[in-house]
Amino acid sequence: MMDWDHLRIFLAVARAGQMLAAARQLGLDHATVGRRLAALEAGLGSKLIERRTTGSELTPAGERLLAHAERIETEMLQAQAALGNVDLALAGTVRIGAPDGFGTYFLAPRLGRLADEHPSLTIQLAPLPRSFSLPKREVDIAVTLQRPGEGRLVARKLTDYSLGVYATRDYLERTGPVARLADLAGRLLVTYVPDLVYSPALDYFEAFREVEARRLECASVVGQMEAVRAGAGIGILHDYAARAHGELVRLLPELSFRRAYWLVTHADIHGLRRIREVEDFIAGAVREARGSFIAADLPRPALVPADGVGSAGGVRSDRAR
Repeated sequence: MMDWDHLRIFLAVARAGQMLAAARQLGLDHATVGRRLAALEAGLGSKLIERRTTGSELTPAGERLLAHAERIETEMLQAQAALGNVDLALAGTVRIGAPDGFGTYFLAPRLGRLADEHPSLTIQLAPLPRSFSLPKREVDIAVTLQRPGEGRLVARKLTDYSLGVYATRDYLERTGPVARLADLAGRLLVTYVPDLVYSPALDYFEAFREVEARRLECASVVGQMEAVRAGAGIGILHDYAARAHGELVRLLPELSFRRAYWLVTHADIHGLRRIREVEDFIAGAVREARGSFIAADLPRPALVPADGVGSAGGVRSDRAR
């Protein structure tokens, strides 16, 4: 009979692609993970994972076992949700994946309150400029830029938000005022790295295609914010984050961008109380701050929607096995 603990370790290694990364996620040492995997392979009489210098790869037998292991995991999660009282203590770990702007400027300052309310709950925040796979259990909860279009996912809209064009007062004094789009010519625009844009919703620099300007490309929202705050150039920043910095000036008020945040979980774990509690906390925090997400001085018609954006950006829509 297979040991679930060994199977759990196999799942972590298969998803992380590295034994060391899986060990960190599980709170185990590398040697323990290796021994448990070896025991699983010995019990099954099959090689499951090839250890390489670049990481760990599943063998054909490992690929077959992965499908069975994920079904077992799903059954256990559903049983836990159905029993209910298993989760009453609100203990365990909940990992949240979020865009780096929302995760850094909005969630990070607020999650301490949730941690204080539930001392036995470990909250992990991954504020990264990338997408997350819920079916592969990379995260338990994802904040995405759009509603996912496929997969066994449960989604609810958090809020719309706006972005605008910003520079510092010092930068404008040094380089001259910006009163119209043509004034951006020759300036340094702080932008995304095009081939690292993980969602079409982030491609708002199309508005500047006709402007002959230099570019400083940065893959993260936080990096862009810090470059603009340092006076490097002009960038498109989240209004709710920029308003906290008095040195920033909003330019070209007629040009603004409208996007949305969605809260997404996998259907298999949506019923767990610790997941619901964290979801409700995030949704409640957004409701409390709703007035800050759209620039108050902007008329709604001036906001530019994310035209032509598909429905699966921000969370990889892998179908659950």
